[in-house]
Amino acid sequence: MAAAGLHSNVRLLSSLLLTMSNNNPEMFSPSQKYQLLVYHADSLFHDKEYRNAVSKYTMALQQKKALTKTSKVRPSTGNAGATPQNQSLPSEIEVKYKMAECYTMLKQDKDAVAILDGIPSRQRTPKINMMLANLYKKAGQERSAVTSYKEVLRQCPLALDAILGLLSLSVKGAEVASMTLNVIQSIPNLDWLSAWIKAYAFVHTGDNTRAINTICSLEKKSLLRDNVDLLGSLADLYFRVGDNKNAILKFEQAQMLDPYLIKGMDIYGYLLAREGRLEDVENLGCRLFNISDQHAEPWVVSGCHSFYTKRHSRALYLGAKAIQLNSNSVQALLLKGAALRNMGRVQEAIIHFREAIRLAPCRLDCCEGLIECYLASNSVREAMVMANNVYKTLGANAQTLTLLATVCLEDPVTQEKAKTLLDKALLQRPDYIKAVVKKAELLSREQKYEEGIALLRSTLANQSDCVLHRMLGDFLVAVNEFQEAMDQYSIALSLDPNDQKSLEGMQKMEKEESPTDATQEEDVDDMEGSGEEGDLEGSDSEAAQWADQEQWFGMQ
Repeated sequence: MAAAGLHSNVRLLSSLLLTMSNNNPEMFSPSQKYQLLVYHADSLFHDKEYRNAVSKYTMALQQKKALTKTSKVRPSTGNAGATPQNQSLPSEIEVKYKMAECYTMLKQDKDAVAILDGIPSRQRTPKINMMLANLYKKAGQERSAVTSYKEVLRQCPLALDAILGLLSLSVKGAEVASMTLNVIQSIPNLDWLSAWIKAYAFVHTGDNTRAINTICSLEKKSLLRDNVDLLGSLADLYFRVGDNKNAILKFEQAQMLDPYLIKGMDIYGYLLAREGRLEDVENLGCRLFNISDQHAEPWVVSGCHSFYTKRHSRALYLGAKAIQLNSNSVQALLLKGAALRNMGRVQEAIIHFREAIRLAPCRLDCCEGLIECYLASNSVREAMVMANNVYKTLGANAQTLTLLATVCLEDPVTQEKAKTLLDKALLQRPDYIKAVVKKAELLSREQKYEEGIALLRSTLANQSDCVLHRMLGDFLVAVNEFQEAMDQYSIALSLDPNDQKSLEGMQKMEKEESPTDATQEEDVDDMEGSGEEGDLEGSDSEAAQWADQEQWFGMQ
């Protein structure tokens, strides 16, 4: 029955047989009792009763010790010790591995490491070394993790996840590639592997541009064209360098090839939300929940929808649920951090952004989130230290220059430095929206409206963005170009109907255009305001409801 996968049947029968054995110890031999306990524990594991499974596996190991002692004491009669029954018994190592699996499911990583550490190095199978490597890495024991990953590769040179593990721990790409050299030479059609390792070595050193170029050439020139994993990696890299248009394009390509794709869909949902495509985000969330609700991604996508519709309490709950399912989900940590920041819980937000940086030190959006928290709490000095560290670590590219300029703009003393940094960023990438926005903000402060209009027009000639259209509207109002300003606000609202600032700009202009109706409009505004208060009261009751959920998940 166990071999046939009839786990519920195994559970019932093994439970009855174990009770019979307890009432009549001579009914089964020690080896049969051991086998029964393992069968019972396996069926419990299959039912996700991990604590109960651990207790039964422990009993099985105790029974195995007793069995070993009796076999040593018992005099040898021919070949009785090596009967087929004894030979087919589950190994002690396999039982320990299953116990470690239970502990990881229970999030008791220390117990999992302890039980696997107890297995002598020579007896460790590749899956034991792989689990140990991941657990060591999670615990910050990098040297032990590297040793275990290398052991996996020694036994299985095509273990690509172990290769990624080594690269993430700063092992040189050349060293990792040397460990796969024999297998590349001995097996045909593996010429792509060296380039694959090279690409992900660039990813883990933060050299995103070279990583993109390597993956693009790999995809075009080899048999790996239209590979979903490579397209997902490419989309993620475009996202990291701030090329959201290409990121969305690659995610869409990957999704078309695999409609059940979950990996990376949290970033895709976030990008769609930022573009104001909230209906698409909602549809994506529903589709992902239909595929699986046991992954973080569907919860993050739904959380992004809530966040961008200003339901921060609900976004917080959904982010927490995602973290509960996958504590290594960077996007879930960023979602929860952003929700906490917008709810005024800045210190809690800082904790989440720091954890995101620990997991993904080369992702600039993690650093941006932390810097925004520092600026929100007037900790300009900490923000400056952080921005300088990012600049030194990731080099002088358009993103790091803009991030440093953002902090410099907060201090009147460093305004000129901010201007220089933004000019350098725009020289590298004239289409980088964040740099354009910050330069426009600076020109607005200096009241250089004509220069700001020229900058925004040239950027909008090649791409459309809600914030840029709204800012152009603001600049046009400043130079009394009211009709065109109204057009720009309309375009901004068509791109993102929830953009409050564009709506405010439009309403302000409407009031100025018809001063005779100002009193009537104020009355209407009062009525609309009271309606909005009613909505807010509703959202507060919803917030209270989600606050209860937060408490349930230990978030308070």
